[in-house]
Amino acid sequence: MVARPKRLIAVLAAMAVLWAAPRAATQQRSTSVTRIVSLVPALTEMLFAIGAGPQVVAVSSYDEFPPEVKSLPRVGALLDPDMERILALRPDLVISYGSQTDVQAQLARAKIRVFSYRHAGLTGVFTTLTELGAAVGRPAESERLAREIRSGLDGLQARVRGRPKPRTLLVFERDPASLRGIYVSGGLGFLHEMLGIAGGVNVFADVARESVQPSIETILARAPEVILEVRAVGLLGPSDVAQAKRVWGTVSSVPAVQHGRIAILSGDHLVVPGPRVVQGTEAFARALHPDAFK
Repeated sequence: MVARPKRLIAVLAAMAVLWAAPRAATQQRSTSVTRIVSLVPALTEMLFAIGAGPQVVAVSSYDEFPPEVKSLPRVGALLDPDMERILALRPDLVISYGSQTDVQAQLARAKIRVFSYRHAGLTGVFTTLTELGAAVGRPAESERLAREIRSGLDGLQARVRGRPKPRTLLVFERDPASLRGIYVSGGLGFLHEMLGIAGGVNVFADVARESVQPSIETILARAPEVILEVRAVGLLGPSDVAQAKRVWGTVSSVPAVQHGRIAILSGDHLVVPGPRVVQGTEAFARALHPDAFK
């Protein structure tokens, strides 16, 4: 099997681990945080979006946005945090995944506060924004951003309301030149919710998982009317789009293939549950209902 690029490894790992992560204790309010290390790309984006970017002193190996993070030290991520380097940076707050219990224990021994991220679909975006804003002393900014995101999602939902809702296969990983190693959205998580707001019906909505690895036979049986593939930045260049669509020709009886309704979308805003979920959801909606945006 072709090795998966590091961004998709991070996405798959997060989907596999975070849904089952234990809920964290209520975050403490603070206005004196000055040095933040973030191991969670979605929360790094939130910090910069609410004006706390200058307080961030290091980020995870997978952080790409906003551009300012590219000049910051990298300290590992979900599976490989570099504790020695984290401690050397003398942070007063570390943002970690809820499943990183060993990391949290080490930070507690060092008397460093932890913001423990718990994953809960789009609802979790708003909850996390509120708690994160309180933790870093920017509650008003976080509430403003939450309102903007809600308004954006509501606007998109209204724009496609009343239109037919195509049965959609939402693919976020497969081997580049074949239909092997396919991973699709199940009926839980932010990708599934984004698809619903965008005016599509997930063909795997009945599967109570974020990630499903279906067989070709199962895909044929589900008979999607649209195939929507999402790729993070750099995983699929523009010249590869036609080839990516041609691969689906091997399942020519699928309605989406018969009618040419295969969309290939690229961008890390499509796979990070942070402040850019409105942009990602709009990309889904434009692919599903292009006439609504003319």
